[in-house]
Amino acid sequence: MPHSVFLAKPGIRVLAHRGLATNAPENTLLAFLTALSAGATHLETDVHASLDGVAVISHGPDLARLGRDVRIDQLTVTELKHVRLGSGQFVPSLAEALDAFPEALFNIDIKADAAVTPTVQAIVAARATPRVLITSFSESRRRRAVELLPGVASSASSAGVLKAVLAATLAPRGVLRHALAGLAVVQVPEKSGALRIVTPRFVRAMHSAGVEVHVWTVNELAAMERLLAWGVDGLITDRTDLATALISRRT
Repeated sequence: MPHSVFLAKPGIRVLAHRGLATNAPENTLLAFLTALSAGATHLETDVHASLDGVAVISHGPDLARLGRDVRIDQLTVTELKHVRLGSGQFVPSLAEALDAFPEALFNIDIKADAAVTPTVQAIVAARATPRVLITSFSESRRRRAVELLPGVASSASSAGVLKAVLAATLAPRGVLRHALAGLAVVQVPEKSGALRIVTPRFVRAMHSAGVEVHVWTVNELAAMERLLAWGVDGLITDRTDLATALISRRT
């Protein structure tokens, strides 16, 4: 069974949310390169499936966010490469991203049921299981992928996060450990509507259960400073450049 290195290095995790898109289209190879050059420790990305069943990198089921009226699942991976996103970039496959950055640590959010098998296939083909983390809002998608990737790191689905929040607030420590069994990380927003999720108490509870806390999507310096003071382990951010500069000043 491969040994995960996703969380092996000490220090604050800076997870580049869809790369660093200040001067590059999000979720492209250029955005990932820019993020790594700015000091990102991890790359966060989302995966869908093309018409021909290839895992491709895209936040949503279409490219509307990038100004293109194109659905991912209606085009083959070859056709998607002809959809220009600006700065010479195109929609990359997961395999291309893993190959382009063979040392990079990838936080992969599986966004569609059809993407589970091709995502697993791309990771296995690249022998990348030790350097990826699998997550999904869907517990069934997350579980299916994890079962096919023995030893892979994983973070909680939406259902898992809800269990963790309730257990951290209402239940004994043993119940919390059970709720988080098999997970390496809880990745959460600081707030969900009027509900505050991340507090110093929440962070301490997660640490007591042996999991890290990564918070998304944190782009303001004041929020970064507050969360780091509370002891969070990672910032999922659109502004890798700001986060790494702040962390450098704190050390």
